[in-house]
Amino acid sequence: MNKNDLVESIASAAQISKVAAEKGLNGLLSSMAEAMEEGERVTLVGLGSFSVVKRAPRLGRNPKTGEVVQIPSRKVVKFRPGKKLLEKVQ
Repeated sequence: MNKNDLVESIASAAQISKVAAEKGLNGLLSSMAEAMEEGERVTLVGLGSFSVVKRAPRLGRNPKTGEVVQIPSRKVVKFRPGKKLLEKVQ
């Protein structure tokens, strides 16, 4: 499912226009991004939680040359599925 499919699904489920559904989805995504940018955890009951974690620096290899390179630390988004989502997938 891509973003357009999700917008269509939201629009039909909520009986609203696709434009309104897209505005709502974009608002949700930007609010989540802002919260995570500030270091907050975003929890959606039934779906799961999103958080930002810092990945430690590590050594890696350049696959072309085999040379060892230092990979710097960075922040990444981590998703942990909720209990209801896990039950539906099973």
